[in-house]
Amino acid sequence: MANLAMTSAMIAAVTVGLSSQGLAQEFDAGKFEYQAGCASCHGDDGKGHGPVSVLLKVPPADLTVLAKKNNGVFPFDTVYNVIDGREVIIAHGTREMPIWGERYKPDLNSAARAWAHMIASNSFIRPFFDLETIVRMRILAVIDYLSRIQEK
Repeated sequence: MANLAMTSAMIAAVTVGLSSQGLAQEFDAGKFEYQAGCASCHGDDGKGHGPVSVLLKVPPADLTVLAKKNNGVFPFDTVYNVIDGREVIIAHGTREMPIWGERYKPDLNSAARAWAHMIASNSFIRPFFDLETIVRMRILAVIDYLSRIQEK
């Protein structure tokens, strides 16, 4: 019974996904990730004027001038290290409780782990990913978006 329900859910998901192909072409994963994890402080435009910025002691950085401040080259490695926590930004908080919660940490929340376990225990479906990969994809999506909003 559980396998039938899971199979039915998979067929429904694929059907919906195929029928909404036009919508998928308009989705910008980088912008979505930026809005979810960065815009509250850095603003929708990346200039550092998000709704939370007025409450902060240190104003958020203008993320649209990263390349300009780096001799015209987007600082990919530095941005990656800031997001994943290797380079500490005091305003982002410690890695145990970064400002964006667990979104960019390899140890995703318990709901995601439970979902992955449910899929792994099903004999019909086997996951071809690990949770660390999801975090890396999120970080790379944000970096891609930031590189596209750089001032010329």
